[in-house]
Amino acid sequence: MSSLFIEYPKCTTCQKAKKWLDEQGVSYEDRHIVEQNPTAEELRTWIEESGLPSKKFFNTSGLLYKSMSLKDKLPGMSLDDQIALLATNGMLVKRPILITNGRICVGFKADEWKAALHS
Repeated sequence: MSSLFIEYPKCTTCQKAKKWLDEQGVSYEDRHIVEQNPTAEELRTWIEESGLPSKKFFNTSGLLYKSMSLKDKLPGMSLDDQIALLATNGMLVKRPILITNGRICVGFKADEWKAALHS
C-alpha cells in the first residue's frame, strides 16, 4: 500500500523525513502542501482518525500563525472554524504529514512513523 507524504519542500524537517522514507524503502505519493493545500474534508477526516487535538495540525512555529495571532484566537474558535482556516493556506498546516495504514502522523518522529508503517 502506498503512503501519502505531505510536505513543504523547503522545510528542513520535511527534507529529513523524505530522506528517512527513502532510506526505509517506503513507496509514497508526494504532495506539496502549498500547491495542493489539504481540503476541509481531508483535514476533518485526518483530525478525527488521528485522535489528535486540532491544534496539533497547526504550524505553531510558522510566520503566518504568529502574524495572525492564532495562539490567542484558536481556543475561542469552533472545530469547524479551525478546519476552515487550515484549509485556506498550506502554510498554516503542520508538516510533514504521513498517512499510511490508516494512521496519520503529524510532524516527523522516526519512531512514530516506523510504527505506523509497520502496523
